[in-house]
Amino acid sequence: MTPLLCALLLGSVTDPMRSLSDFGVSPRNSATENAAKLQAAIDWASPRGEALYLEPSPTPYEVDGGIVLRANVSLVGPHGPVGRGTVNPTGKHPVGAVFAIRNREKPFLTVESATQLRGLQFWYPEQTLSDPGKVIPYPPTIQVSQTAPAQGVTLSCLTFYGEFFAMDFRAAAAHPCEQILVEHCYGYPLGGTFVAIDRCYDIPRILHCHANPANMRLFAGGFAKPVIDSVVARGTFAYAIDRTDNAVLMDVFTFGTYGGAWLGPATYGQLTGFNFDCVTIGVQKSGDGPFNRNWQLSQGSIIANTGPSLDRVHPFVVEGKGHLSIGNVEAFSGANGALTTLDQSQDFLVVRGDERCTVSLFGCRMRNYAADAPLTLLNPNATVRAVACVDKDEKPFER
Repeated sequence: MTPLLCALLLGSVTDPMRSLSDFGVSPRNSATENAAKLQAAIDWASPRGEALYLEPSPTPYEVDGGIVLRANVSLVGPHGPVGRGTVNPTGKHPVGAVFAIRNREKPFLTVESATQLRGLQFWYPEQTLSDPGKVIPYPPTIQVSQTAPAQGVTLSCLTFYGEFFAMDFRAAAAHPCEQILVEHCYGYPLGGTFVAIDRCYDIPRILHCHANPANMRLFAGGFAKPVIDSVVARGTFAYAIDRTDNAVLMDVFTFGTYGGAWLGPATYGQLTGFNFDCVTIGVQKSGDGPFNRNWQLSQGSIIANTGPSLDRVHPFVVEGKGHLSIGNVEAFSGANGALTTLDQSQDFLVVRGDERCTVSLFGCRMRNYAADAPLTLLNPNATVRAVACVDKDEKPFER
């Protein structure tokens, strides 16, 4: 038996992560105390490149906002994403590595370069579940630094409860971000935006993320119908991308937000394996030029069935320049008791404006739209081609 194996079996190998309890972070502390001790631990860890472990607890860790996750630090808990929540024996709150956030003025965590958040839960105990007039517009739970570089950030296996805006990576012009990875994160943002990325000039990734109002089911139930309606009414997109190079969104889901994905004017990339359920607009694609303003979308479904009026409900909206390729995407609509629905969309795709753009569609299934034809072409300078598609009457549709 090797010395290393002996050491592992005897438990004599030092744990690669330092426990935050070593720095005095405790579920028995006040939110102010825990914030100060958490920041002190991060400050200690930054020059050492350390990982800090939040030990599971039957009681959440109360914590204030304004924490800076400085460069080189990993903040880690034991969880995968817990899409319906965790619950204590009394059924009143989540358990494990849970931060109970009490600050309404500052983002909870601001992240710098070479940082990682993994296996944690973020809970806003004061957020309403039932009254849209009492929704608290919390600052983002996680925000990119506006004053320091953020190049190489990993957000993995995170769960959000009662957040208003989960992850804000809209970087300042002086400090663009790079290599942002968001994966296996679950929540339901009452402001409508789960992840926003702007000024990210090297390959951002949003993978396997899920925004759903039933994410607190095990300990708090779900959000009331008027609250979900209020989220839709905000007119925001669950995934919002602008000024990025080669963005990739894969296996992303949202339910009960105004929009699924907003692909801003200065972007290009790929969106695959997606499901945008009970939205007003599934995908809105823009473009500020003909070069590298192209998106490839495939293997997805969109249920566009809610919003202020039928004429505003579209699975796809295309504006500006560039190209959009859509392959093997289904759109259908219908009723859903979780929110107020119109039960159909206006069309499958609308192209607006007067700038030169191109759209290609292949193998798309188009259902439950009110218009006579699935495509509404309001841009005289657009070229749109459809092959092997099927319309609402289950007839082949090509253009």
